Amino acid sequence: MLDARLHVVEAPASPPATTEDVRPSRQEAEAAVRTLIRWAGDSPAREGLRDTPARVVRAYEEWFGGYTLDPADLLGRTFARDGYDDIVLLRDIPVRSVCEHHMAAIRGVAHVAYLPGERVVGISKLARLVDAYARRLQIQERLTAEIADTLANVLQPRGVAVVIQASHECMTSRGVGTPGVGMVTRRLLGQFEQEPYRRDILAALSA
Repeated sequence: MLDARLHVVEAPASPPATTEDVRPSRQEAEAAVRTLIRWAGDSPAREGLRDTPARVVRAYEEWFGGYTLDPADLLGRTFARDGYDDIVLLRDIPVRSVCEHHMAAIRGVAHVAYLPGERVVGISKLARLVDAYARRLQIQERLTAEIADTLANVLQPRGVAVVIQASHECMTSRGVGTPGVGMVTRRLLGQFEQEPYRRDILAALSA
């Protein structure tokens, strides 16, 4: 069952993405890390921190690898549904993202469901779709909408449902400091907006 403390927020439509025209070099990125180390009150020349800028840049390449991917391409290979026309649901997909406001961790799970149209997609691609969008600077509302909208646009199913439950360290480890609080966002499209499928998918997601 969903925790009663979790706050449910309906996800808005995804805004257009923006990026800087010129990406800094690796050397510039490492210099920025050294600046932050000094600002925090330590010395980047200290033995334990000497290689930290390079490590941070390599970690950022992994954590933000979603910027190098086109999530729609992940859904490119599909299969005939062979007569199956009920809900396809993949639960508890790990979500590892970073809050764009404080660059603090977002950790949780996503549940992704769809009602097949003419084609179905391999279930691993649903997890890859979540991960591709999560490995970017995010807010949970937009992450939810991006996953749902891409699945709807590419696969053309009869319905899509995406629910994300996550905790945000920008709230739990700083500011109001409220550990144990989680947030729920959801986006229902197509037949999942209507009964009886709306009732069916919400029951499946809370089971």
